[in-house]
Amino acid sequence: MSAPAEVAHPAVPQIRVGTGFDVHAYDAASPLRLAGLDWPGEPGLSGHSDGDAVCHAIVDALLSAAGLGDIGGLVGVDQPDTEGAASTSFVRLALARLAAQGWQPVNVSVQIVGDKPKFAPRREEAQRIMTELVGAPVSLGATTSDHLGFTGRGEGLAAIATALIVRA
Repeated sequence: MSAPAEVAHPAVPQIRVGTGFDVHAYDAASPLRLAGLDWPGEPGLSGHSDGDAVCHAIVDALLSAAGLGDIGGLVGVDQPDTEGAASTSFVRLALARLAAQGWQPVNVSVQIVGDKPKFAPRREEAQRIMTELVGAPVSLGATTSDHLGFTGRGEGLAAIATALIVRA
């Protein structure tokens, strides 16, 4: 995939922001993988890969910021080699794609929306893991939706990510 044509604007810093969103239904038959961590005793997330909504949202935010599409263009659900794959590998692929186009992450922020798992007890661990993976600070937060919508009914969770990148 080639990069979109860019017009250089000397007065504009070479920084960009991207947003990513991902959602998965709970699947009690699967283990939960979220923010690069295993969550024993919690229902997993459905999906072609391990369903890690945090990683998926980060991939979309990074690719969006660089104008390089989305996770579907990077790894599609029609690819047998990605079935059950660790979503951290998708983050690595997105970072490689950014680097090939001369971009690097500055920071990423992710908000998880859902009633479970209780995220606060493992927030620092998850932030450390994701920061190491991305190579830039990753901040993670979680909230509920006050019993509204699919997340409020306990049907699944969502993750919203914002990434700031800079020309390397």
